[in-house]
Amino acid sequence: MIKRRALNIAIGLTFALGLGSVAHAADEIYIPLISKGFQHQFWQAVKAGAEQAGKDYHVKVSFEGPETEAMVDKQIDMLSAALAKKPKAIGFAALDSKAALPLLKKAQAAHIPVVAFDSGVDSDIPVTTATTNNKAAAALAADKMAELIGKEGEIAVVAHDQTSRTGIDRRDGFVERIKAAYPQIKIVSIQYGAGDQLKSTEITKSILQAYPHLKGAFGTNEGSAIGVINGVREMKRKVVVIGFDSGKQQKDAIRDGLMAGAITQNPVGIGYKTVEAAVKALKGEKLPKIIDTGFYWYDKSNIADPKIAAVLYD
Repeated sequence: MIKRRALNIAIGLTFALGLGSVAHAADEIYIPLISKGFQHQFWQAVKAGAEQAGKDYHVKVSFEGPETEAMVDKQIDMLSAALAKKPKAIGFAALDSKAALPLLKKAQAAHIPVVAFDSGVDSDIPVTTATTNNKAAAALAADKMAELIGKEGEIAVVAHDQTSRTGIDRRDGFVERIKAAYPQIKIVSIQYGAGDQLKSTEITKSILQAYPHLKGAFGTNEGSAIGVINGVREMKRKVVVIGFDSGKQQKDAIRDGLMAGAITQNPVGIGYKTVEAAVKALKGEKLPKIIDTGFYWYDKSNIADPKIAAVLYD
């Protein structure tokens, strides 16, 4: 009884101090994060941010995702396994928000706060979503594309998927801005490469073969953008390429002139804010519906700017 009372006092003190955890290993707050993938440098940067927040808030954090962003079933299995460990809260970046709903409802019934990150969920179950404003970011990419191709001509989009919130919003943000503001630009093809650079390379090559006058192509995530770069290089075509995310290959392509520029998110910030929001939810704090983690345009002219360099990653 005395030990239990002491433990209760410790819990109260740590939450009062804003640490969100206790020193006792048996009662350590565990927050798993299930991401959309693990292979891209973007996700490694999100992981680094989450782990830093875990240290700062004294909570145990794990981070995992399927090998590719096409593995919806594997991600659902990971989410199920994470919930089976009875975490205090969970972070989730949905590959397919509809497929995840039954498990998210299970988390809600068990009073496990769900924090969506990167890719939102079409549900009110998440207590908040830490994400980029993907529609606004893609609209900026569209403005840059229009400027670089002289506001006329044929362009294409190689998107990572049409099931996740990021895939939908980046596609729609780009397409809607082009249609609304640039009537002389025609989007001749929108195809999906599952965020896989090899698949996106082949898709890009097929688009280039079908449209010999193509002036620009937009890749909606790291794998898509790298695939577009590789397809253009292999076909020896002069096309304005705009990407999304950063990472070494995209940065190198911008420095070499193969890619005109790209939108970078703040992946470390996404990971950090996800864990921070989970801790706040456990403490009963009110959270905004969306935690906007920001985005930036970068190209050869500003890639070395300290403000931009801070949100790029290797």
